[in-house]
Amino acid sequence: MSLTLQRFVESARFQNFVIAVIVINAITLGLETSATAMAKAGPLLLALDRAALAVFVVEIVLKLIVYRLRFFRSGWNVFDFAIVAITLAPVGEGFSVLRSLRILRALRLISVVPSMRKVVSALLRAIPGMGSVLTLLLLVFYVASVMTTKLFGADFPDWFGSIGASFYTLFQVMTLESWSMGIARPVMEAHPMAWVFFVSFILSTTFAVLNLFIAIVVDAMSVVEHEEQSQTRALVAVDHDELLHELRALRAEIAEMRGAQRRTS
Repeated sequence: MSLTLQRFVESARFQNFVIAVIVINAITLGLETSATAMAKAGPLLLALDRAALAVFVVEIVLKLIVYRLRFFRSGWNVFDFAIVAITLAPVGEGFSVLRSLRILRALRLISVVPSMRKVVSALLRAIPGMGSVLTLLLLVFYVASVMTTKLFGADFPDWFGSIGASFYTLFQVMTLESWSMGIARPVMEAHPMAWVFFVSFILSTTFAVLNLFIAIVVDAMSVVEHEEQSQTRALVAVDHDELLHELRALRAEIAEMRGAQRRTS
């Protein structure tokens, strides 16, 4: 019974069904934000939401029955359990914040879609490297903030009047959001050589440091892909060895049967 239930839970059809329910539930939760949709099909949307939650609870219960305590050894299972537990919170009047958390169920796509799990695993693996790059970026920001506060703070206090204001302004410059016409050119009217600083800052942050984040993530994804391929090759090797062992045993049995036939004849 337990083995049959495990095969059912791990089957591709069941996983595809769960994915479909997650997608439909995410769509219905989005439609609930529309007053027009709620006026026309409010009861249906709420019924679909309750049905989706019931499916998620049944899925978690089935996995707990199959895996028992082993269920919590997988980080993805714990993630699914936490999401469903959070969305089981009351949804009546006075619980608007908790009601909004129901959309977290859409995040379960991360745990049930293998390609998404691979991306998240790569991001988690890249965190240590990202921490080093982030420290470097913060150092560059701090140095640049001190410089701009001293150089431009007196003439542009709203943008560079303090280190905090300079930090925010430089973040806008780094994202290239109206950095030229909105910030750099007005500053250059009072400080003609300010373009040297802004161009250098953009080159050192947007085109250099931020690209290190991309390089780290790509490297982490290649490592994850390599590990998955290694695990697949190991599983294939195990199956191959078992098959060879069974073939050798079968050949030995056939040889014994032929020897017995010759002796009797």
